[in-house]
Amino acid sequence: MIPKECKRLAEVDFPIAVVSKHSAREKSIRHGHPCTLHLWWARRPLAACRAMLLALLLPDPCDSLCPKDFKKKARELLPKVQGNPGPSDEDMRKALLKFIGDFANWDLSLHPVYLEVSRGLVKAAHPEETPLVVDPFAGGGSIPLEALRLGCETFASDLNPVACLILKVMLEDIPRWGRQKVKVKRLNGEEVEAEGLAEALMIVGKDIKEAAEKELAEFYPTDPGGAKPIAYLWARTVRCEAPNCGAEIPLMRSFWLCKKTNRKRALRYIVESVGATPRGRPHHGQAQGPAPTKTIRFEIFEPKNDREVPEGTVTRAKATCLCCGVVLQPERVRAQLAAQRGGADTIVDKQGSRTGGARLLAVVTLTPGQQGRNYRLPTERDYQAVWKAQKRLEQILDEWESIPSEKRGLCPVPDELLPPIGTLGFRVQRYGMLQWGDLFTARQKVALVTIGRELRTTADKRIAAILSVSLDKLADFNSSIARWAVPRETSAATFGRQALPIVWDYCETVPIGDSTGSLEGTVEYARNFARNHASFPNAGQVQQADACESPLPNETATVWFTDPPYYDAIPYSDLSDFFFTWLKRALPGNPFLRDPFDLTNILTPKDREAVQDETRIVDGKRKDGIFFEETMARAFAEGRRVLRDDAVASVVFAHKTTEGWEALLTGMVRGGWTITCSWPIATERPGRFALARVCRPSHLRPPCLPPAARRCTCRRLGRGAPRASEARW
Repeated sequence: MIPKECKRLAEVDFPIAVVSKHSAREKSIRHGHPCTLHLWWARRPLAACRAMLLALLLPDPCDSLCPKDFKKKARELLPKVQGNPGPSDEDMRKALLKFIGDFANWDLSLHPVYLEVSRGLVKAAHPEETPLVVDPFAGGGSIPLEALRLGCETFASDLNPVACLILKVMLEDIPRWGRQKVKVKRLNGEEVEAEGLAEALMIVGKDIKEAAEKELAEFYPTDPGGAKPIAYLWARTVRCEAPNCGAEIPLMRSFWLCKKTNRKRALRYIVESVGATPRGRPHHGQAQGPAPTKTIRFEIFEPKNDREVPEGTVTRAKATCLCCGVVLQPERVRAQLAAQRGGADTIVDKQGSRTGGARLLAVVTLTPGQQGRNYRLPTERDYQAVWKAQKRLEQILDEWESIPSEKRGLCPVPDELLPPIGTLGFRVQRYGMLQWGDLFTARQKVALVTIGRELRTTADKRIAAILSVSLDKLADFNSSIARWAVPRETSAATFGRQALPIVWDYCETVPIGDSTGSLEGTVEYARNFARNHASFPNAGQVQQADACESPLPNETATVWFTDPPYYDAIPYSDLSDFFFTWLKRALPGNPFLRDPFDLTNILTPKDREAVQDETRIVDGKRKDGIFFEETMARAFAEGRRVLRDDAVASVVFAHKTTEGWEALLTGMVRGGWTITCSWPIATERPGRFALARVCRPSHLRPPCLPPAARRCTCRRLGRGAPRASEARW
């Protein structure tokens, strides 16, 4: 046991430069990383969490109170990964710091020898009992995942249902069942036994894809020559309101399709006269104005230099007409798109011919036997496929509405309302997208509804829960807010940043294909993660809980390590509703997918969320900066309650203002903490860093009285009611 007065390694030294380098590199890691399993905003790099957690768990060998047994065991373990430490305690400290820096490398995170040494060091430092690491703002799960990697037990909680489902899959399901044989009932009724969870995911994912292909193939037809479309590039459109014009304006940020050095492709436009056409009625959602006298035709060409490629037609919501050069002001662009509920869907007549709405610019294809992507102009056949999908969506909704209301359940397409205009990071409501379903085209809705229905038929609930995160990732790539990434020549996900802005020209992927944004790819991500993280010695404990009301008993945690929200930096609950609405439909009745504090709330919890959101009023008080600071102080006081007196804590925080740092420090002191040191780690963008503050429980009890400790629901922490000695605070 580490004596209470003995300093931890994190309180005296830390390999900042090495850990920062590995943290920055981790941004580009894709194979088996949690970020490929499911998106969570501002997920802390695993390298930084792993290094800091190890430094918090190990004592400083130069401290006179450092256990001799630990130093003896460390001298036996460290030579397995590096040379023998020198004879002095100072040499031992340097050797431990070197190991922490080396182990922060992603390439060594699953190395069996490094795992053996790291877990051996933790066991040597805590021989009596496996340390418990607690994270009350677990979010994307970086901290508790690294606790499991080091052989610790972990309790991860979050208020957000989407975060809790991600945590359950990462920390409970995959470590517990990863290497066990799994019986899988296939969609054809056959029962097979998979060697492990990764193989089971592959089998079930393949079955779901094949079943979905049968229903969706007509909506994503193969070209007559055998080429397979992998992406459709669309542009929303508005009408020019200049006198004697009325031409359609495709809203395009850029005319580039591919900018690779050896293969450049772009679009160019040609203005053509319509001729003497009678003035007709405007299409639904189009502005009333003069009958168009000119129209735009596109060509795909290979530019020799950048000057040959036209400039985009829209900047800061101002649209420039390619026919007459008149600029349509933002309020008119918004008004026209609002009349089309965002303008992501194309408008077709009864024969399936396009008459307005979104315009298909180009189709990206792959030809068997040929390397590289090809681009072609759209054909009437492409619009016919969209028209069929629209008819299929109408049929799905009609079938749902025909069910008696008491048995109907949720609408197949998310009809929950988006947050109000003015919500941080949201701009789409100004353009008529008022429901979560409005973010998707008719064809995308049909695909997600169909795949979600096939997922619900999976017999094994464990497999269904894990594959539900693949459905979420599929939705992330299949919305009308997703872009075509020209430099990488691939589709980009909806959440390129922590917001939902309007996207003028968007990319529609093929979910039943085998390229980026497909079901096959998202299941492969889940399979890789399961394969990499199935060998952890323990499974974690996950619970949906308010950080201000922890379900843990007093003086339970060995390490309290968390990365809390930062004021109004990220609207977590509002953004996560994007995924929550689809998860509810894929996993009906799942205990995590609800608001436990307000059963009338059909979306994720908002009132108790520890963020600054001045658009929301709770109990007559606005959720301003004062609310955030008071909530964080209560959370820190609760953390102080569950932490043992001989334990240590760390809080990671990154804020751009000194006021934010000061408020956090004040909350920590008010919560009963003493700050012992701070380490800046470059986990953010270049020039930005996060500060990991190491803390100890103060000898003074916090002035606020947290709620009484509840009966713990954890397997290893079931101690029943609090003891009389614990009830004093």
